[in-house]
Amino acid sequence: MTRSGPNSRPLHPQLLRPRRGVERTTSTELFFDLVYVFTITQLSHYLSRDLGWSGAGRTAVLLGLVWLVWIYTVWAGNWLHPDRTPVRVTLLLASLGCLLLAAALPGAFGDNGLLFAAAYAAVQVGRTVFAMWAIRGQPGLGDSFRQCVVWVTATSTLAVVGALVDAPAREVIWIAVIGVDAVGLATGFPVPGLGRSTPEHWEVEGGHLAERCQAFILIALGESILITGRTLTQQLDRVTIVAFLLAFAGSAALWWVYFDRAQAAMVALAGAGRRAGRLSRLVFNYLHPVMVAGIVVTAVGDELLLHAPGEPVGWATALVVLGGPALFLAGHAAYQFALGDGGSVARAVATVVLLALSVPAVALRVPLAVAASAALLITGAVIMADWVSSRRAAQSRGPRSPLR
Repeated sequence: MTRSGPNSRPLHPQLLRPRRGVERTTSTELFFDLVYVFTITQLSHYLSRDLGWSGAGRTAVLLGLVWLVWIYTVWAGNWLHPDRTPVRVTLLLASLGCLLLAAALPGAFGDNGLLFAAAYAAVQVGRTVFAMWAIRGQPGLGDSFRQCVVWVTATSTLAVVGALVDAPAREVIWIAVIGVDAVGLATGFPVPGLGRSTPEHWEVEGGHLAERCQAFILIALGESILITGRTLTQQLDRVTIVAFLLAFAGSAALWWVYFDRAQAAMVALAGAGRRAGRLSRLVFNYLHPVMVAGIVVTAVGDELLLHAPGEPVGWATALVVLGGPALFLAGHAAYQFALGDGGSVARAVATVVLLALSVPAVALRVPLAVAASAALLITGAVIMADWVSSRRAAQSRGPRSPLR
């Protein structure tokens, strides 16, 4: 196979996105995202059934595999035009595969492991092979996809092998799938004879990736609200309504923390130039799943809160009620730091405080509602710190001239 030369031209230019500023999310991409409403629900239910360390670890592995499928599809959509018929059909088939993957998720470490792994492999390999065909001839990027196909095929095969063995070998192999993929992405998917790709050759439109990940954060937060709303309908009394308001305020606070600076993140990524590929790899592939995990864990805590707001906090419940927001804030602190935006210190401090509170909360056996209120107050303090920082920044710039 010949490598793309400096004068190469893409063989299917009609399938590529035009580069005209920030590329907006299309209805085809949003349809693909709809499947993940169900997927996030499956993940939170899986964790709620087993709040021990084993359940938390398995949920993390499943989220890692689910995220790999979604984020690589998003990356493909950053280069391919989702409204072109071949691309649209590919995304619809990927949606079907992801739906099967989500349906098999509760039994992924049991009898449905092979279905889960087969759906994972089919989407990962099928989408990447199609993208390689659609982008071939594109200088730099075409080579990157050929290298990526080799790695994705290898990790997908490993995922299927993991489904053929029992626990704990399955867990170890699927953790290896995530680890190998992370190493491959970090090193540019090196392949003997093909070399390795570099983020500078990826021609990324960072604003589009930021918008896509914002949509996933909304999906995860929406699932949290769905859980609290459904639980409220099962027991509609004054105590449950108060717990519902507390859970809703917690979800709204996480939304505020993330989206108050979302536009600045899009601007930073859209203007990153040749750094966009390397920066996007860090903040989207590695950091965003940490925030999603925090939302999933928080959703489980909200469900427990509505069922028994006066129940004393134990280690498992502290993990979700205080640890969920802490995990989200830790991921967002790293995200803000990577983008060079403000607020990372406040988020890091809040993370430490939330984790530190879990010890006295368990020791004093405080009610769930009290622990959830503490988490809300600390998240609210982050919002207030952001507001103060924004006010100071606006004052330092001084009044705007009417001529500007």
